[in-house]
Amino acid sequence: MNRREFVALGGAVSIWSLAAHAQQPDRMRRVAVLLGGLEFADASGQVEVAAFESGLKELGWTRGRNIDLDYHWPGAEIARVRAVADEIVAAHPDLVLSRSTPATAALMHASLPVVFVLVADPIGSGFVQNLGHPGGNLTGLSTFESSVGGKWLALLKEAAPEVSGVAMLFNPETAPFAEGYLRSAQEAAQTLRATVIAAPCRSDADIQGAFAARAREGGGGIIGIADTFVADHRNLIVALATQHRLPAIYGNPVFAQSGGLMVFSPDYVDIYRRAADFVDRILKGEKPGDLPVQEPDKFTLSVNLKAARAIGLSLPQPLVARADEVIE
Repeated sequence: MNRREFVALGGAVSIWSLAAHAQQPDRMRRVAVLLGGLEFADASGQVEVAAFESGLKELGWTRGRNIDLDYHWPGAEIARVRAVADEIVAAHPDLVLSRSTPATAALMHASLPVVFVLVADPIGSGFVQNLGHPGGNLTGLSTFESSVGGKWLALLKEAAPEVSGVAMLFNPETAPFAEGYLRSAQEAAQTLRATVIAAPCRSDADIQGAFAARAREGGGGIIGIADTFVADHRNLIVALATQHRLPAIYGNPVFAQSGGLMVFSPDYVDIYRRAADFVDRILKGEKPGDLPVQEPDKFTLSVNLKAARAIGLSLPQPLVARADEVIE
């Protein structure tokens, strides 16, 4: 073989090698998803998962081809959430997507990139140094500014002007951020002719007691904040609201289809699609600490006319007209 033939053959081999390499499947990346507050059978969780995978697919990530998504459904009980988080850390995935404040808290000391969603107070919870430059290995999307507490109260008063005494339901263990919402609602209450008190609940009995107290005093109303404990007990909460004929508003969209009177919340589907962008950028080499925490772009208001009729309430037409979702 002369030199010219050798060079030609070498070039052909190089071209073939490049082509073969291009045809190889992308390296499989492993992402664990810790769905704090959700059980596998939860229909709302399936919607969230579908939105996340849709967002990934738009960015070139397809489950089973170049990304392995390992979902974990620990429910809302904190000990279980922490145990599952430990299992995830031991498996050393490339990245973890965590849902809720308790789930993220269970991962914050792991040396893994973490993208969080549905976290209310990432700075106060110690997850990030500041929103613009998180530092460390965590970043993601928060849910609300604390000022939404006042918005919940204003909507509740618009729906039921006679409401004067409101209890804000939350579990201090799963919602350590509740104080900001409570303070915001209490400030708004000064001009809305209402009072707002904390109703910390750690059990069914606590929830039942909070409703009974509001019903006894007259003019009662309920705010159920976006808290995994509150969402996990939604059937009991909605049943008690109906039983005691108490107007209520909630911060988690699962209450809309569970019979809750009103929901004002971020668009969870939009949040999960945006979370896919964080995952994409980190898997491609960016550092979590360099990616600013984002807040929700879209909020939705849902009203349930059937729930209103069940407690003898006629919702004002302007409120119904503004709602993004009206449940008959």
